[in-house]
Amino acid sequence: MNQIRLGAVQKKILILLMGGLSLGLSHSPRQQFKILKQIGKEWDKINQRALRQSIKSLYERKLINIKENKDGTLSLILSDNGKQKVLTYEIESIRIKRPKNWDRKWRLIIFDIPEKFKKVREAMRYKLKQLGFYQLQKSVFVFPYECQDEADFLIEFYDIRPYVRQVIAEKIDNELHLRQFFEL
Repeated sequence: MNQIRLGAVQKKILILLMGGLSLGLSHSPRQQFKILKQIGKEWDKINQRALRQSIKSLYERKLINIKENKDGTLSLILSDNGKQKVLTYEIESIRIKRPKNWDRKWRLIIFDIPEKFKKVREAMRYKLKQLGFYQLQKSVFVFPYECQDEADFLIEFYDIRPYVRQVIAEKIDNELHLRQFFEL
């Protein structure tokens, strides 16, 4: 795939359009409200002239589609190429917030990704370790804080939903070791 260079405004537009997907992945109304609030703030920061030029450029590069509505307004729709581009930016910057207080629950991500998707499996392992997960077994990772949105994002990004399970546990037999690892 050709490397597409994007300006700051273009990146922001793609990420803001991707906010719709984030809303769909978020199961918490509070998280959805935060996403909508942030989208609005970021949209307002964009210079209108730069916005028009960037939208035109994104359309020409086939990263967005433009649909004319019955009322004469236009809708910007993220194309498949645009989604891929945004996900690439997001995967590099994803972080899990660590609250001050631990809720004493463990989040487990368990996967059995077929050998034909070996590179995806290795990428998932790498990213979970990078995010701070502890590897209990080859394809079992644990984390002490809420991370469902981030886990769902990774699962969708790598397109591995059928092979991944998420579990919330109150006790793990090697909890003392895990508490030391996570400094809890």
